[in-house]
Amino acid sequence: MHKRSEVDNDNKDAVSPDLADASGAENPQDPEAAGSSEVDRLQQQLADKDKELTELKDKYLRVLADAENARKRIRLQSEESVRVQRENFLRDLLPNIDNLERAVEAARAGGGADQPIVAGVEMVLRSLLDFLRSHGVTQVSAVGQQFDPQLHEAVDQVHSAEHPPNTVVSEFHRGYLIGDRTLRPARVAVANSRGGPKPGNNSGDGGLENG
Repeated sequence: MHKRSEVDNDNKDAVSPDLADASGAENPQDPEAAGSSEVDRLQQQLADKDKELTELKDKYLRVLADAENARKRIRLQSEESVRVQRENFLRDLLPNIDNLERAVEAARAGGGADQPIVAGVEMVLRSLLDFLRSHGVTQVSAVGQQFDPQLHEAVDQVHSAEHPPNTVVSEFHRGYLIGDRTLRPARVAVANSRGGPKPGNNSGDGGLENG
């Protein structure tokens, strides 16, 4: 009986190293290596988040820039529309001023400059010219100036030995500027020392304009 107990103890001692080896085989990973792997994984996740954040920031800045450009474009289009409408309105007033100027000139030529009605017409004319000046509109002095296609519209040529070629001899209606732009070119006759063909027809320019 005693011998059997000793054999059992010997068997236990013989099995114990194997069990120890098996237990060690189940957890072969070094704790330090496992910690390093976890740090690498977290660092990669952090790098991915930083990249995603950078991409989102770039998208936000692009959207913000596009919105700002759209606001500027809409503002410029609105300002341009207002400018065009204002200039069209002022340009529509000019034929009426032409007619008033012709009426005053005709009255003065006929000796009726002292009549009250002529004084009234002159008052209306001055008020309209003041209105134009308040909006930056000024008259262009054409007669005696060198012909400028930006400021003048040549509708007639006259042979003149007194004026150099391409000099404005007379005007059929005044030209006007708004700021530094031409609101309406002056319609003029230009000197041509060669007596060349006329560039246009000025029929009807001496009468009243209806726009």
